[in-house]
Amino acid sequence: MSTTRKGPAGSRDDTSAAGPNGGVRSQRRADVVRLAGDLFAQKGFRATTVREIADAAGILSGSLYHHFDSKESIGDEILSGFLNDVLAAYRGAVAAADDPRDAVERIVRTSSHTLARHRAALTMLQNDWSYFSTQPRFAYLRKDLREIERIWMTQLQRGVDEGLFRADLNVKITYRLLRDILWLPMNALQAGGFSTDQVVDSFLRLLFDGITSPDARSRSGRGKARQA
Repeated sequence: MSTTRKGPAGSRDDTSAAGPNGGVRSQRRADVVRLAGDLFAQKGFRATTVREIADAAGILSGSLYHHFDSKESIGDEILSGFLNDVLAAYRGAVAAADDPRDAVERIVRTSSHTLARHRAALTMLQNDWSYFSTQPRFAYLRKDLREIERIWMTQLQRGVDEGLFRADLNVKITYRLLRDILWLPMNALQAGGFSTDQVVDSFLRLLFDGITSPDARSRSGRGKARQA
């Protein structure tokens, strides 16, 4: 199991700064992370320069190094914070669940809300994975993503074993499908006036009940019985 990182290597923890200006520096640091995340998501991590981050934050490039020693340190904070939150939420969902079906529902719900808070990090992973996956500094990404996969597949397989899910369920494919759907941006749906909870409720009904009505399933079953 991966451990929660306290902070990215090379970053300077302004939250522990003494004196009356410590809170101001901490807020400025948080602003830099947020603005950098927006730029990384829009332009790509590799294409974004330190100068562009500093300009967005309204500070000199040199001043940026009072908070972070490199652009990679900022990316590290964004990505590690994202995966730490996802894993904490998943572990909590499994611990609180009554059975595998309940665990899957809790994971789906927490995924949607956690991902909504970390949209920049998710976009960074999707757009710049070819870079991050080759950098030793970001080796924890593969480890954490493997744990995310393991949590999903464990609950899906338990559901099959306990008779809650179909016996012919392909656990690997199901996990991949669910992950890819959940990790897509919800911006378009939300722009259409749907809340995150509405989207999640509809997704869960589709996942567990399908789109075929009970009457139609019954008629289909009778038809197959007659053909047999």
